[in-house]
Amino acid sequence: MLSYANCQLASYFQSHENNLAHRTREIDRERLIVRRGQPFSITLQCSDSLPPGHHLELVLHLGKRDEVVIKVQREHGARGQWWFNQQGAQDEILLNLHSPADAVIGHYHLAVLVMSPDGRIVERADKISFHMLFNPWCRDDMVYLPDESKLQEYVMNEDGVIYMGTWDHIKGIPWNYGQFEDYVMDICFEVLDNSPAALKNSEMDIGNRSDPVYVGRTITAMVNSNGDRGVLTGRWEEPYTDGVAPYRWTGSVPILQQWSKAGVRPVKYGQCWVFAAVACTVLRCLGIPTRTITNFASAHDVDGNLSIDYLLNDRLESIDSRQRQDSSWNFHCWVESWMRRDDLPKGNDGWQVLDPTPQELSDGVFCCGPCPVAAIKEGNLAVKYDAPFVFAEVNADIIYWIVQRDGQRRKLREDHASVGRSISTKSVYGDDREDVTLHYKYLEGSQKEREVYKKAGRRVTEPSNEIAEPGKLQLSIKHAQPVFGTDFDVIVEVKNEGGRDAHAQLTMLAMAVTYNSRPRGECQRQTISVTVPAHKAHKEVLRLHYEDYVSCVSEHHLIRVKALLDTSGENEPIMAVSNIQLSTPELLVQVPGKAVVREPLTAFISFTNPLPVPLKGGVFTLEGAGLLSATQIHVNGAVAPGGTASVELSFSPVRTGVRKLLVDFDSDRLKDVKGVATVVVRKNYRSVITGLHY
Repeated sequence: MLSYANCQLASYFQSHENNLAHRTREIDRERLIVRRGQPFSITLQCSDSLPPGHHLELVLHLGKRDEVVIKVQREHGARGQWWFNQQGAQDEILLNLHSPADAVIGHYHLAVLVMSPDGRIVERADKISFHMLFNPWCRDDMVYLPDESKLQEYVMNEDGVIYMGTWDHIKGIPWNYGQFEDYVMDICFEVLDNSPAALKNSEMDIGNRSDPVYVGRTITAMVNSNGDRGVLTGRWEEPYTDGVAPYRWTGSVPILQQWSKAGVRPVKYGQCWVFAAVACTVLRCLGIPTRTITNFASAHDVDGNLSIDYLLNDRLESIDSRQRQDSSWNFHCWVESWMRRDDLPKGNDGWQVLDPTPQELSDGVFCCGPCPVAAIKEGNLAVKYDAPFVFAEVNADIIYWIVQRDGQRRKLREDHASVGRSISTKSVYGDDREDVTLHYKYLEGSQKEREVYKKAGRRVTEPSNEIAEPGKLQLSIKHAQPVFGTDFDVIVEVKNEGGRDAHAQLTMLAMAVTYNSRPRGECQRQTISVTVPAHKAHKEVLRLHYEDYVSCVSEHHLIRVKALLDTSGENEPIMAVSNIQLSTPELLVQVPGKAVVREPLTAFISFTNPLPVPLKGGVFTLEGAGLLSATQIHVNGAVAPGGTASVELSFSPVRTGVRKLLVDFDSDRLKDVKGVATVVVRKNYRSVITGLHY
């Protein structure tokens, strides 16, 4: 409150009008939240005009201890400066504030000063505050994205789809980003405030928050808890008893809320898609266009040689080592954020890879990126940040070696085409999958692709005509799409395109693995002698029973089959590998009736047990942005084989629009079962009539 003689001034923010114009009404309708590079208004009310010769000055403060102070110019000044103009009418003064397109994002405190003709501060009001976000609608902002449909998806959409599984059996799971849920924005700034850079030198950190490159890099480091006060702790194998199993999360909001409420203590546990989804929530909330990406057959190159070397013993088992080893993940998730790269040569603007999963150190910190997708496609690995690592994720070779008993290595297979397949993200135009593989690399096997590999320093091999002479044997693995809980067959086929019969030993091994290639146990093994007549094919069937794999399969329901054909010195051994993703049923989620904001609605959820054994400890988890916060419902008793568990829950939607209700089911023997229902929430016209707006 300002007072001078018979003049009293009170400020109000016109939050409704400003937030609507700045596309922040979904975040908050009461507090003032604006986007940089776009003017906003504050009104001062007074009972009388200011005394003659007096004028207003505006000063902005940033930081918990006012580390950064900015004087707002009275007129349009140099580019990159704050300025304001004022208009008076009767008992009001309208202040129009203009922020630069590179303003620092954060929580601002505005002091309005009444200055006397001789330059003294007569009165001041400093209880005016607002939040500033990036503005992808502003042409001069580094995150400007000139496509409204993409802005609606990559900034405004709170519901997403994250892709998992294998490249030839892709499964989409729904995810609630919830970036506009209550107080999520505050938690996002809390994440920034707890970064090591902010804790060490808050003034310098605040000054750097004008740069989306800096903010994006900070977020990728802070989403994981390695070496800082980050949000999530990673764990890639059971047990998860002292936390929440990664597959049980259906949205980012409970994770962020738990981190904040616990005094910025890390939440247990996350895996790559959870890290990526939380990063997507934070970056969208701050105003940076962001999307979640899944790379299938994703390489993790530890030693930086652009190849993944698998060392196997004579039983086709991975050789354990105390050293960290290369690996190929069945899938791996990161995010892309859209921004201009003024710190790099031309051609590096646009989508940038940001990977919050803690894998390798980058400048001493567990983070990755931002790395231009365009640089990866062209093999420009000298650009910041972490381009060699990202390039390997989508382009590395896979080489299998047999380590003989005398320690000598014998190459089994070299694969140049399997890494980086079906790179996927949710479409702008709905819940369909968009394939963005060609954004990352040229068509596999093309001349341009070969040129990029050579430029990147990767070995370029020319096609060879010397294929297993004289037998010309080919080995392949085929299977149907099996369902978890059933018995199924894997068919290994040996083709002999040579002119004489071939005699060989065939070893078939089925092992349960996690999605990031950690072995969980052997399911089935067979070694037999085969004779394949000239110009013929021979098939062997490996039968896998539910009892064979249930005791060792991970929550990802993934089985890796290897087949080795050894002709005892006549030819080099031949190896084939196939990843089999066991599918799981979906939940049935129904929300009948008309959905109206603030009025009760009932969801009906049911699930039929497909396994030949009872399910115990069943629990449903429901959540949805604008619908309800994360809620658990426990199933009483066991669900018999073929039996159905049904629950219902009443809730009242809190925001209008097209919403998604997400449901997860977990039990002792079956986990990570998902379901989703779309709910169109309409306005409550009775509330509008009585003056309540939602």
